[in-house]
Amino acid sequence: MEGEPTLRLRIFDLNCWAIRYLSKRRQERVRLIGDALRREGFDLVLLQEVWSEQDYSDLRMKLAGCYPFSHYFRSGVIGSGLCVFSRFPILDTLLYQYSLNGYPYMLQHGDWFCGKSVGVSVGVTAPLLSLSLQLHAEYCREKDAYLPHRLVQAWELAQFIRHTSKAADVVLLGGDLNMHPEDVGIRLLRGWTGLRDAFAEATRFEGCKNGCTLVPDNCFTVKSELLPFPLGIRIDYILYKAISSFTVKCEELKTTTGPAPGTDIPFSDHEAVMATLHIQRRGQPVGASLGTADLVDVVTEARTEVGVGLRAAQRQRYSSGRMAVLALLLLLLQAAAALGILAGLGAEQPFPKLSFCLLAFLALGALVLATGLHLFHTMEVKMLHGTEDQMWMALRALQERP
Repeated sequence: MEGEPTLRLRIFDLNCWAIRYLSKRRQERVRLIGDALRREGFDLVLLQEVWSEQDYSDLRMKLAGCYPFSHYFRSGVIGSGLCVFSRFPILDTLLYQYSLNGYPYMLQHGDWFCGKSVGVSVGVTAPLLSLSLQLHAEYCREKDAYLPHRLVQAWELAQFIRHTSKAADVVLLGGDLNMHPEDVGIRLLRGWTGLRDAFAEATRFEGCKNGCTLVPDNCFTVKSELLPFPLGIRIDYILYKAISSFTVKCEELKTTTGPAPGTDIPFSDHEAVMATLHIQRRGQPVGASLGTADLVDVVTEARTEVGVGLRAAQRQRYSSGRMAVLALLLLLLQAAAALGILAGLGAEQPFPKLSFCLLAFLALGALVLATGLHLFHTMEVKMLHGTEDQMWMALRALQERP
């Protein structure tokens, strides 16, 4: 009802960059994060890149008094890195792992091994559907080989929100989306779900200029990655929307701005995002943020990029398949030569066992590797093709809408 008391909800979101053995001063920073969370007393904390379960356990023990409810989302080979802490009871949790998440042979990037996901927790506030997530990293903006995968993830995330939020009154999403505010993936996610950007909607803002969360002043930031962006980039977000008869307003948004209080280091290579939201029951629901024509343009652009990725994946599938066939033919020729020698043909010459075994080993390795790549790119083609079909169906439905 109009005039009912307003619920004030304080949210903290941070990509913690807590990679065991690799992240600088990880344990010290995790302790600083725990101290700050205990001191500030937020209502909901969404963390990414907490790769060590021991770090999560340490945080849970430290924060048990002020955040009695928490959950760690496990997926992939090394885990999703996602966890949530809450003052309110968590009634249920769900983890959805994206169908595409980079390439297993790109070991230096490692996104495939962590199984990027979206973790969902359902609380008793409103009820509140909160999501903590991370999308595939960009690495190189000029030659972004992962753009199709990130768009598939954004589309799956948007579809996931549409299908899981029907019973909720409020949806909150926080995480490192690895996309700039005007990138097609962000516009697709917001347009298809109706999510609103806390930075754009905030009545008051305090923090880094333009809300940037990856800034050159941070001592852990790789400066070369920010050369085209002297002020930094904004890739960490708090998004929200109200469903049914609720409204949500962002009263204040803050970002951290450098070293943690009383120290010489920041919490992470990312700046934290903190939002204060007001939730109130109203008479009318809040609609989507984009009109039909704009949404058609966004989905069309996203479908085009997915199509580009699909054709690239088809070429890679063909190349790996051809390599597997050639390796198999080489093995068959070696087998035929070995059978000929065993049958007594060419017995007057010595048999080069070392060279034969080495060549057979290389051919077998090439066959196994090429077959694995062919299977992976076959699955990639299917996922990209399926997403392209879904986007086409969505476009047709939008164009037929009165």
